[in-house]
Amino acid sequence: MKHMEHKEHFHGSDLEAIEKIYGIKKEDITSFGANVNPLGISPLLRKHIADNIDAITAYPDREYTKLRKAIADYTKVDADFIIAGNGCSELISGLMHYVRPKHAIVFAPSYSEYEHEITLSGGKCEYFYSKPENDFIPDIDEFSKMVKKETELVVICNPNNPTSYAMDNDTIRKILDICKINNAIVMIDETYIEFAPDCDSLTAVPLVSQYDNLIILRGISKFFAAPGLRLGYAISSDKELLANVNKQAIPWSVNSLADVAAEVMFNDTDYISATRKLINEQRDIMYNAIKEIPSLKAYKPYANFLLVRILDNRVNAQDVFDAAIRKGLMIRDCATFESLDEHYFRFCFMQPDKNKELLEVIKCTLSIQE
Repeated sequence: MKHMEHKEHFHGSDLEAIEKIYGIKKEDITSFGANVNPLGISPLLRKHIADNIDAITAYPDREYTKLRKAIADYTKVDADFIIAGNGCSELISGLMHYVRPKHAIVFAPSYSEYEHEITLSGGKCEYFYSKPENDFIPDIDEFSKMVKKETELVVICNPNNPTSYAMDNDTIRKILDICKINNAIVMIDETYIEFAPDCDSLTAVPLVSQYDNLIILRGISKFFAAPGLRLGYAISSDKELLANVNKQAIPWSVNSLADVAAEVMFNDTDYISATRKLINEQRDIMYNAIKEIPSLKAYKPYANFLLVRILDNRVNAQDVFDAAIRKGLMIRDCATFESLDEHYFRFCFMQPDKNKELLEVIKCTLSIQE
């Protein structure tokens, strides 16, 4: 099967690059690679921001008191356990530059920014690989053998990107206990936790008050479909850690509109319920549909996206990407993820009609007829 000559691998936000290379207007592209809530921002949030646009004429509260209170109510933790940042990226950077880990372990395959920031801070990154033959379920006994006296940081994405696997509270506890003995901090990125079918049994937030070596990161880019607002937050019972991470931030790094948005966003129960209903339904439909295709392996998803492996060596993820983009559908070729190769791709769950359209493209590319 012939595909376009370029070998670039695109992030879900690289619509301008796609537009240039493929000659498709970015407005006509449905991004299955960005993992953003297909409902878009809620109508309530849209109106609230419009009604409060004058907020940009003043500096936000430097302590973000109301914002942290809104997050505290939403996550059911003490507001003193929370700091806000300009997206999770700023908080990750701040944590790495404060800890400056001599030795850090990152659960892989995962988001490349973790290693990037660890390296920038002068640290050494070692990967703990979850294996495809185990459906990317981490072996915690094997992990415990990797933790050393010099290990200062362990990084986990839960649910994980790109595998979509999620560890439960009991597993997280085991990791925290192992790390506590070695005085290692555990950073858990919960960017996708709110999409999970049983968020309450998977989130590590209830463990915050019990483990002072735990810091959790969350944001509004994916679940609340607001990546442009650049709002992330960290949760930890180690107030000294939070204070030092906060010091890495530029003053007023969270803008006034993000501050205003929190007043309604975290309380919009109709939007939150509608999102979970849509994702839960489409996750089951798409996972079951992909499982029926003999030349594909689908890994059980917990987030709002699915990792797929092509078992037919005559076809690779680039072939699927090219076929999909010609239809204005953009998936994620996962060859750039640590330990994955050109036979893995990932896509998030969109509206039912678009999901069905993508499914047909995938079947057609693999020469599978219904």
